[in-house]
Amino acid sequence: MAVYGLIAEAESHAHGVPVSEIHFHEVGTMDAIADITAVCMLMDRLGVEEVVVSPIHVGSGQVKCAHGILPVPAPATAYILRDAPVYGGLVRGELCTPTGAALIKCFATRFGSMPLMKVRSIGYGMGKKDFEAANCVRAMLGESGGAGDEICELSCNVDDMTGEAIGFAMDRLFAAGALDVYTTPIGMKKSRPGTLIHVMCHENKKEAIIQTIFKYTTTLGIRENTLRRYVLERHMDTIDTVYGPVRRKTSSGYGVERKKYEYDDISAIAKKNNLSMESVLAEIEKEPAKGFPV
Repeated sequence: MAVYGLIAEAESHAHGVPVSEIHFHEVGTMDAIADITAVCMLMDRLGVEEVVVSPIHVGSGQVKCAHGILPVPAPATAYILRDAPVYGGLVRGELCTPTGAALIKCFATRFGSMPLMKVRSIGYGMGKKDFEAANCVRAMLGESGGAGDEICELSCNVDDMTGEAIGFAMDRLFAAGALDVYTTPIGMKKSRPGTLIHVMCHENKKEAIIQTIFKYTTTLGIRENTLRRYVLERHMDTIDTVYGPVRRKTSSGYGVERKKYEYDDISAIAKKNNLSMESVLAEIEKEPAKGFPV
Protein backbone atom coordinates (compact mmCIF):
# COMPACT_ATOMS: atom_id res chain seq x y z
CA MET A 1 0.00 0.00 0.00
CA ALA A 2 2.90 2.35 0.70
CA VAL A 3 4.35 1.66 -2.77
CA TYR A 4 1.01 2.32 -4.47
CA GLY A 5 0.63 5.43 -2.31
CA LEU A 6 3.81 6.85 -3.87
CA ILE A 7 2.54 6.04 -7.37
CA ALA A 8 -0.88 7.55 -6.65
CA GLU A 9 0.73 10.75 -5.36
CA ALA A 10 2.86 11.00 -8.51
CA GLU A 11 -0.12 10.42 -10.83
CA SER A 12 -2.14 12.98 -8.88
CA HIS A 13 0.64 15.54 -9.32
CA ALA A 14 1.05 14.75 -13.04
CA HIS A 15 -2.68 15.09 -13.80
CA GLY A 16 -3.41 17.93 -11.38
CA VAL A 17 -6.29 16.11 -9.69
CA PRO A 18 -6.84 14.71 -6.18
CA VAL A 19 -5.56 11.22 -5.43
CA SER A 20 -9.15 10.00 -5.13
CA GLU A 21 -9.71 10.80 -8.84
CA ILE A 22 -6.60 9.25 -10.41
CA HIS A 23 -6.62 6.00 -12.39
CA PHE A 24 -3.82 3.44 -12.58
CA HIS A 25 -2.92 2.39 -16.10
CA GLU A 26 0.22 0.29 -16.62
CA VAL A 27 0.85 0.12 -12.85
CA GLY A 28 -2.63 -1.37 -12.37
CA THR A 29 -2.06 -4.37 -14.61
CA MET A 30 -1.57 -7.85 -13.20
CA ASP A 31 2.16 -7.99 -13.95
CA ALA A 32 2.75 -4.71 -12.09
CA ILE A 33 0.66 -5.95 -9.14
CA ALA A 34 2.71 -9.15 -9.13
CA ASP A 35 5.98 -7.18 -9.26
CA ILE A 36 5.04 -4.97 -6.32
CA THR A 37 3.57 -7.78 -4.22
CA ALA A 38 6.52 -10.11 -4.84
CA VAL A 39 9.13 -7.47 -4.01
CA CYS A 40 7.32 -6.48 -0.80
CA MET A 41 7.04 -10.15 0.22
CA LEU A 42 10.72 -10.72 -0.56
CA MET A 43 11.84 -7.69 1.45
CA ASP A 44 9.70 -8.83 4.38
CA ARG A 45 11.24 -12.31 4.32
CA LEU A 46 14.80 -11.04 3.93
CA GLY A 47 14.43 -8.69 6.89
CA VAL A 48 17.46 -6.61 5.90
CA GLU A 49 18.56 -3.75 8.11
CA GLU A 50 19.71 -1.44 5.32
CA VAL A 51 19.13 -1.05 1.57
CA VAL A 52 21.78 0.91 -0.33
CA VAL A 53 20.84 1.89 -3.90
CA SER A 54 23.32 3.06 -6.51
CA PRO A 55 22.49 6.13 -8.70
CA ILE A 56 19.56 5.24 -10.92
CA HIS A 57 19.97 5.02 -14.70
CA VAL A 58 16.58 6.20 -16.00
CA GLY A 59 17.39 5.99 -19.73
CA SER A 60 16.73 8.64 -22.36
CA GLY A 61 14.52 9.44 -25.33
CA GLN A 62 10.78 8.77 -25.32
CA VAL A 63 8.39 6.06 -24.19
CA LYS A 64 4.93 5.08 -25.48
CA CYS A 65 2.35 4.53 -22.76
CA ALA A 66 -1.37 4.91 -22.03
CA HIS A 67 -0.99 8.70 -22.07
CA GLY A 68 0.73 8.74 -25.46
CA ILE A 69 4.39 9.39 -26.19
CA LEU A 70 6.18 10.87 -23.19
CA PRO A 71 9.78 11.87 -22.43
CA VAL A 72 12.04 9.57 -20.42
CA PRO A 73 11.84 9.48 -17.48
CA ALA A 74 8.05 9.55 -17.55
CA PRO A 75 6.44 12.33 -15.45
CA ALA A 76 5.37 9.95 -12.68
CA THR A 77 8.84 8.38 -12.54
CA ALA A 78 10.54 11.77 -12.41
CA TYR A 79 8.25 12.91 -9.60
CA ILE A 80 8.77 9.79 -7.50
CA LEU A 81 12.57 9.97 -7.91
CA ARG A 82 12.91 13.62 -6.89
CA ASP A 83 15.74 14.03 -4.34
CA ALA A 84 17.23 10.69 -5.51
CA PRO A 85 20.46 10.59 -7.59
CA VAL A 86 19.55 9.82 -11.24
CA TYR A 87 21.25 10.03 -14.62
CA GLY A 88 20.33 9.56 -18.28
CA GLY A 89 23.26 8.25 -20.29
CA LEU A 90 23.29 7.11 -23.94
CA VAL A 91 20.83 4.21 -23.70
CA ARG A 92 17.67 5.08 -25.65
CA GLY A 93 14.64 3.77 -23.82
CA GLU A 94 12.87 3.66 -20.46
CA LEU A 95 15.11 1.96 -17.88
CA CYS A 96 13.12 2.93 -14.79
CA THR A 97 9.31 2.80 -14.66
CA PRO A 98 6.99 4.33 -12.03
CA THR A 99 6.68 0.87 -10.48
CA GLY A 100 10.44 0.46 -10.14
CA ALA A 101 10.86 4.03 -8.94
CA ALA A 102 8.23 3.56 -6.21
CA LEU A 103 9.80 0.30 -5.02
CA ILE A 104 13.22 1.93 -4.82
CA LYS A 105 11.92 5.02 -3.02
CA CYS A 106 9.94 2.91 -0.55
CA PHE A 107 12.73 0.53 0.45
CA ALA A 108 15.97 2.51 -0.05
CA THR A 109 17.63 3.40 3.23
CA ARG A 110 20.13 5.58 1.39
CA PHE A 111 21.65 6.14 -2.03
CA GLY A 112 25.35 5.80 -2.81
CA SER A 113 28.13 3.52 -3.93
CA MET A 114 28.36 -0.11 -2.83
CA PRO A 115 29.45 -0.23 0.84
CA LEU A 116 32.11 -2.51 2.25
CA MET A 117 30.37 -5.83 2.77
CA LYS A 118 30.73 -9.60 2.72
CA VAL A 119 28.49 -10.69 -0.16
CA ARG A 120 26.41 -13.82 0.55
CA SER A 121 24.03 -13.95 -2.41
CA ILE A 122 23.65 -12.22 -5.78
CA GLY A 123 20.45 -11.94 -7.82
CA TYR A 124 19.78 -10.66 -11.35
CA GLY A 125 16.57 -9.46 -12.96
CA MET A 126 16.78 -9.50 -16.76
CA GLY A 127 14.72 -7.31 -19.08
CA LYS A 128 13.40 -8.39 -22.48
CA LYS A 129 14.66 -5.42 -24.51
CA ASP A 130 18.15 -5.34 -26.01
CA PHE A 131 20.25 -2.25 -25.29
CA GLU A 132 23.89 -1.34 -25.71
CA ALA A 133 24.40 -2.16 -22.03
CA ALA A 134 23.14 -5.23 -20.17
CA ASN A 135 19.44 -4.77 -19.48
CA CYS A 136 19.37 -6.01 -15.92
CA VAL A 137 19.11 -5.02 -12.30
CA ARG A 138 21.42 -6.67 -9.78
CA ALA A 139 20.99 -7.05 -6.03
CA MET A 140 23.64 -8.19 -3.59
CA LEU A 141 22.79 -9.51 -0.15
CA GLY A 142 25.52 -9.46 2.45
CA GLU A 143 26.79 -8.40 5.84
CA SER A 144 28.54 -5.17 6.67
CA GLY A 145 29.38 -6.08 10.27
CA GLY A 146 33.00 -5.27 10.99
CA ALA A 147 33.36 -3.30 7.77
CA GLY A 148 32.05 -0.06 9.19
CA ASP A 149 29.75 2.38 7.44
CA GLU A 150 29.72 5.99 6.31
CA ILE A 151 27.94 8.78 8.14
CA CYS A 152 27.56 12.48 7.47
CA GLU A 153 28.91 15.10 9.88
CA LEU A 154 27.25 18.52 9.73
CA SER A 155 28.72 21.34 11.81
CA CYS A 156 28.23 25.05 12.38
CA ASN A 157 29.52 27.85 14.62
CA VAL A 158 27.27 30.10 16.72
CA ASP A 159 28.12 32.92 19.09
CA ASP A 160 24.71 34.47 19.77
CA MET A 161 22.66 31.60 21.25
CA THR A 162 21.92 30.90 24.90
CA GLY A 163 22.61 27.54 26.48
CA GLU A 164 18.87 26.92 26.68
CA ALA A 165 18.41 27.63 22.97
CA ILE A 166 21.29 25.31 22.03
CA GLY A 167 19.87 22.58 24.27
CA PHE A 168 16.46 22.93 22.61
CA ALA A 169 18.07 22.77 19.16
CA MET A 170 19.90 19.58 20.13
CA ASP A 171 16.61 18.01 21.22
CA ARG A 172 14.99 18.94 17.88
CA LEU A 173 17.96 17.50 15.96
CA PHE A 174 17.65 14.15 17.71
CA ALA A 175 13.93 14.17 16.91
CA ALA A 176 14.80 14.80 13.24
CA GLY A 177 16.90 11.64 13.09
CA ALA A 178 20.40 12.67 14.21
CA LEU A 179 22.59 9.81 15.45
CA ASP A 180 24.54 12.09 17.78
CA VAL A 181 24.71 15.79 18.60
CA TYR A 182 27.46 17.39 20.68
CA THR A 183 29.07 20.79 21.21
CA THR A 184 32.59 22.17 21.57
CA PRO A 185 33.49 25.58 23.05
CA ILE A 186 35.45 27.71 20.56
CA GLY A 187 36.80 31.23 20.13
CA MET A 188 35.33 33.24 17.27
CA LYS A 189 35.72 36.57 15.51
CA LYS A 190 35.98 39.76 17.59
CA SER A 191 37.24 37.64 20.51
CA ARG A 192 33.78 36.23 21.13
CA PRO A 193 33.33 32.87 22.88
CA GLY A 194 31.20 30.59 20.73
CA THR A 195 29.92 27.06 20.32
CA LEU A 196 30.71 24.54 17.59
CA ILE A 197 27.69 22.27 17.04
CA HIS A 198 28.40 18.83 15.58
CA VAL A 199 25.60 16.65 14.18
CA MET A 200 26.07 13.05 13.00
CA CYS A 201 23.45 11.48 10.72
CA HIS A 202 22.89 9.01 7.90
CA GLU A 203 22.88 10.35 4.33
CA ASN A 204 19.13 9.84 3.93
CA LYS A 205 18.49 12.12 6.92
CA LYS A 206 20.87 14.88 5.81
CA GLU A 207 18.35 17.24 4.20
CA ALA A 208 16.00 17.05 7.18
CA ILE A 209 18.90 17.70 9.56
CA ILE A 210 20.11 20.70 7.52
CA GLN A 211 16.61 22.21 7.62
CA THR A 212 16.43 21.61 11.36
CA ILE A 213 19.82 23.27 11.99
CA PHE A 214 18.80 26.39 10.09
CA LYS A 215 15.40 26.46 11.79
CA TYR A 216 16.58 26.13 15.39
CA THR A 217 20.01 27.78 15.37
CA THR A 218 21.25 31.22 14.32
CA THR A 219 23.96 29.92 12.01
CA LEU A 220 24.27 31.27 8.46
CA GLY A 221 26.22 28.30 7.09
CA ILE A 222 26.75 24.58 7.58
CA ARG A 223 29.83 22.48 6.81
CA GLU A 224 29.66 18.84 5.72
CA ASN A 225 32.11 15.96 6.07
CA THR A 226 31.74 12.26 5.24
CA LEU A 227 33.17 10.02 7.94
CA ARG A 228 33.68 6.27 8.27
CA ARG A 229 32.70 4.76 11.61
CA TYR A 230 33.06 1.36 13.23
CA VAL A 231 30.44 0.20 15.71
CA LEU A 232 29.73 -2.82 17.87
CA GLU A 233 26.63 -4.89 17.16
CA ARG A 234 23.95 -4.13 19.75
CA HIS A 235 20.79 -5.79 20.99
CA MET A 236 18.51 -5.27 23.97
CA ASP A 237 17.31 -7.95 26.43
CA THR A 238 14.84 -7.66 29.28
CA ILE A 239 16.22 -9.22 32.47
CA ASP A 240 14.12 -10.61 35.33
CA THR A 241 15.53 -9.20 38.61
CA VAL A 242 14.49 -8.93 42.25
CA TYR A 243 13.14 -5.47 41.36
CA GLY A 244 11.23 -6.67 38.30
CA PRO A 245 12.07 -6.43 34.57
CA VAL A 246 15.17 -4.40 33.67
CA ARG A 247 16.44 -3.76 30.16
CA ARG A 248 20.07 -4.62 29.39
CA LYS A 249 22.04 -3.69 26.29
CA THR A 250 24.67 -6.11 24.98
CA SER A 251 27.33 -4.82 22.57
CA SER A 252 29.71 -7.18 20.78
CA GLY A 253 32.21 -7.37 17.95
CA TYR A 254 35.93 -6.96 17.22
CA GLY A 255 36.64 -9.55 19.92
CA VAL A 256 34.88 -7.74 22.76
CA GLU A 257 31.52 -7.97 24.52
CA ARG A 258 29.98 -5.46 26.91
CA LYS A 259 26.75 -5.45 28.90
CA LYS A 260 25.08 -2.40 30.38
CA TYR A 261 21.76 -1.96 32.17
CA GLU A 262 19.42 0.72 30.88
CA TYR A 263 19.93 3.91 32.89
CA ASP A 264 16.24 4.88 32.98
CA ASP A 265 15.27 1.49 34.47
CA ILE A 266 18.00 1.53 37.14
CA SER A 267 17.26 5.18 37.97
CA ALA A 268 13.51 4.47 38.39
CA ILE A 269 14.20 1.50 40.70
CA ALA A 270 16.65 3.54 42.79
CA LYS A 271 14.14 6.37 43.25
CA LYS A 272 11.26 4.04 44.03
CA ASN A 273 13.25 2.14 46.70
CA ASN A 274 15.23 5.14 48.02
CA LEU A 275 18.52 3.49 47.06
CA SER A 276 21.65 4.55 45.24
CA MET A 277 22.13 3.33 41.68
CA GLU A 278 25.26 1.46 42.82
CA SER A 279 23.21 -0.48 45.40
CA VAL A 280 20.61 -1.45 42.81
CA LEU A 281 23.26 -2.67 40.37
CA ALA A 282 25.06 -4.65 43.09
CA GLU A 283 21.81 -6.38 44.10
CA ILE A 284 20.92 -7.22 40.49
CA GLU A 285 24.38 -8.71 39.87
CA LYS A 286 24.13 -11.05 42.90
CA GLU A 287 22.05 -13.65 41.06
CA PRO A 288 22.25 -14.87 37.44
CA ALA A 289 19.90 -12.78 35.33
CA LYS A 290 17.28 -14.46 33.18
CA GLY A 291 16.63 -12.50 30.03
CA PHE A 292 14.74 -12.60 26.79
CA PRO A 293 15.14 -10.41 23.68
CA VAL A 294 12.88 -7.40 23.15
